[in-house]
Amino acid sequence: MGFLLVFVTLLHLITLTILFIATTEKSWWVWSGEENSDLWYHCKLDNITGAWLCTSSKESEWLHAVQALMVLAVVFSSIAFLIFLAQLFKMSKGGLFYITGLCQVFAGLTAFSAVIIYTLHRNEILQDPSQRRSGSYGYCYVLGWLCVPMLLGSGIIYIHLRKKE
Repeated sequence: MGFLLVFVTLLHLITLTILFIATTEKSWWVWSGEENSDLWYHCKLDNITGAWLCTSSKESEWLHAVQALMVLAVVFSSIAFLIFLAQLFKMSKGGLFYITGLCQVFAGLTAFSAVIIYTLHRNEILQDPSQRRSGSYGYCYVLGWLCVPMLLGSGIIYIHLRKKE
């Protein structure tokens, strides 16, 4: 029981960290080593000064949906961890971590929805006249996809996890 408890706690913290990085870092789409976009900004490297020049991302409904869903996934996962800690100390012996598991599953579903929406609308990124050249998905996009099975898996583990003495 102790090993499983440590494992699920570490899995939750690692997943929450990766999810936070995927939401806040600036590499969801990369055109070159000198230009990238994330959920919030479009950045170019100034070769003269070596500084990143960032502007707000183009306003679109689908991007706002991705932003909201990723933030919601972070919030759900954070709440799930706080509820887990509360249940760990307050719940009676033999109780199940249903609420924690459901919050974690909701976090997984919102992250899944966000990366699916971003995937389906990548053509709009490529059709922007100022960025006609091709690019590729950045590491934050990959981290977003990596979080989905981790969140859903840890949610299922929480649902089946029973508190023992």
